[in-house]
Amino acid sequence: MTALAWADRLGNMDRLDGAVQRLRKVVDRLPPGAVKDALHGVPLGHPLHPMLAQGALGAFVSTGVLDATGRHDSAARLLIATGLVASLPAAAAGAVDWADQHEQQTRVGLVHALGNGVALACYAASLVARGRGRPGVGRTLGFIGLTVAGGGGYLGGHMAFRQASGANHAESVPHLVSPGWHRVGLMSKIPQHEPVKRHIGDVPVLVHRDGEHVDVLADACPHLAAPLSDGKISDDGCIVCPWHGSAFRLDDGEVVHGPATAPAPRFRTRITDGMLEACLPGAG
Repeated sequence: MTALAWADRLGNMDRLDGAVQRLRKVVDRLPPGAVKDALHGVPLGHPLHPMLAQGALGAFVSTGVLDATGRHDSAARLLIATGLVASLPAAAAGAVDWADQHEQQTRVGLVHALGNGVALACYAASLVARGRGRPGVGRTLGFIGLTVAGGGGYLGGHMAFRQASGANHAESVPHLVSPGWHRVGLMSKIPQHEPVKRHIGDVPVLVHRDGEHVDVLADACPHLAAPLSDGKISDDGCIVCPWHGSAFRLDDGEVVHGPATAPAPRFRTRITDGMLEACLPGAG
């Protein structure tokens, strides 16, 4: 079985769901707010976990380069310690992202996390062995840890690029709508203070009316493409995703709360002879 086939099979292993649910309950104890948003990467505009993980993995790869020469053991110990410390925020960011993913992603993510945990245990044992004057054992444990971490990294890439974990699921919307103004629907058919779905061509959009003011956003949550029109309007003028609770301002589409990190594409609007029309910013 190829690595790809094995990773795809992991995504369909429902026997992992019990462990997923137990661990998800632990992660969900962290309440929504600034800390969780920061771990998701909302202030950055993209997920934080991959950046932090590369820092830890870079330290471990550098350790392997030094170990291959059989020299500079003190530098290797410093790199291992750096990688172990860097792995803590990386794991925290990865955990909050993982808890808000769909079932196939969480199954692969569980094995990804377990593999990384084994790798970190190997590196911790390597650091202890080196400190006790057994550099040969320490190097061996380091190479084992690097091998396991490589497998964990492969699964992380599988989640990111094959399963689109962390990708912006609304990025395609501006490329699917042609330039210019498009009819959305009669104002008389749009209810007040209630999110509804309409279409611009084949592209679904969320429409919210407040008097004669109308906001139009893409109807796909950037996090996992949930229909935002099924969500609720918050007291502070945001549409809240019905799946994972991401909140977007209606007036500009920007993210207020994660797990989404990318904004919801927003359309300009106008009313012509009782007809609501919309276009992309700069395209009308």
